[in-house]
Amino acid sequence: MSGYLKNSVKTETPGVNSLSRRGFFGMAWKGLGILVGLETLGMITAYFFSGKNKNTGAPRQLLEAGPVDSFGLNSVSAFMGGRFYLARQQDGGFIALSLRCTHLGCSVSWEADKNRFICPCHSSAFDISGEVLNPPAARALSYYPVLIENGLVKVDIGTLKERTRSGKDQLSYAP
Repeated sequence: MSGYLKNSVKTETPGVNSLSRRGFFGMAWKGLGILVGLETLGMITAYFFSGKNKNTGAPRQLLEAGPVDSFGLNSVSAFMGGRFYLARQQDGGFIALSLRCTHLGCSVSWEADKNRFICPCHSSAFDISGEVLNPPAARALSYYPVLIENGLVKVDIGTLKERTRSGKDQLSYAP
């Protein structure tokens, strides 16, 4: 009977078809490292090949805002579907300002009582022309080109222009 027990007991030799705890964790860390490397490579590839900075010469995407006379001087009208505010300046010029704050991209809102745009994320403030009043935003609100044809105000929502400061050359006037 002692021979029976002696033959039925199996002993494992180290390193043959067995994985130690240290070996398992070593393989797990290598696998995670490879996964992180692939994700980083994917993000870099997506950044460089996104086409975001390419000017493709796409046709204009005009959105009709309304007749010139329907916008009072020193007024702001929201066009949420077009992602802009149409601001008519005191001198009669029009500018279509982006809803996005130039600091982190939060949506700004118009405070008519204070005559300014305010960002709810970090309290950046902008005047009616989109110029920075209160940092942390470092540059003026981006804008869309405005065209005035046959007494109608039209905004090219396919062309967003970044700027550092606001200027008269960014405004459109009715003929």
